[in-house]
Amino acid sequence: MSTASRGRLDGTVALVTGASSGIGEATAVALSRLGAAVAVVARRSDRLDALATRLRADGGTILVITADVTDEGEASRAVERTVSELGRLDTLINNAGVMLLGPVLGAPIDEWQRMVQINVLGLMYCTHAALPHLLDAASGGGRGVSDIVNVSSVAGRVTRNSNAAYSATKHAVGAFSDALRKEVTTRHVRVSLVEPGAVITELADHNRPEVRAALEQGFAAMERLEAGDIADIVAYIVSRPRHMAINEVLVRPTEQE
Repeated sequence: MSTASRGRLDGTVALVTGASSGIGEATAVALSRLGAAVAVVARRSDRLDALATRLRADGGTILVITADVTDEGEASRAVERTVSELGRLDTLINNAGVMLLGPVLGAPIDEWQRMVQINVLGLMYCTHAALPHLLDAASGGGRGVSDIVNVSSVAGRVTRNSNAAYSATKHAVGAFSDALRKEVTTRHVRVSLVEPGAVITELADHNRPEVRAALEQGFAAMERLEAGDIADIVAYIVSRPRHMAINEVLVRPTEQE
């Protein structure tokens, strides 16, 4: 997907959660290069500041918002600050997430709670706060369309041994996305689901040591995707013309079963 094949996003505003690393960071870079003003949201302000400095040096308009989207108030304030300071909201990228794997038997319940809070509730809080503004953007001239892109996982399609809770959260994201799409698509708010397979990010680093070791062993012989590969897909989705919606993209490394 070359840059030449995409439309420009000049005059639009995007909000990207989980933008301090990995797919979120790469997506913020991709959208800024297409001309969007970008609000970058995460908890690690030092990472966001470094990203903003880099993009501003390239002429980008970047708003740094330090927030924990698992807190409904913080998620709502992040959206409202984006609209207040950048003037509108055309694109929401719900990327913040965590993957904590392991068997159900003896699982630390706090890991399940953390995944539900960020993977499901954080995504829903941001969407709830953003939706009125996205509807306004779609009906208020300009491109005449707005976008929500929810970054899920191949685990939202298929289950594997030791990913029961993680897979449950990502299946929830898929169900929420499809039902929301049916609710707003006739008003030109497009809802898209991106389901990556194995990607080189920090996602696996939050697991317990024994789980992390198993993941590293399983991926050792595989050429995994890079964060920029997923960002390229997200940028392609949101830059399509008004009459075209890409509802779902499942993308795996070529070698991943």
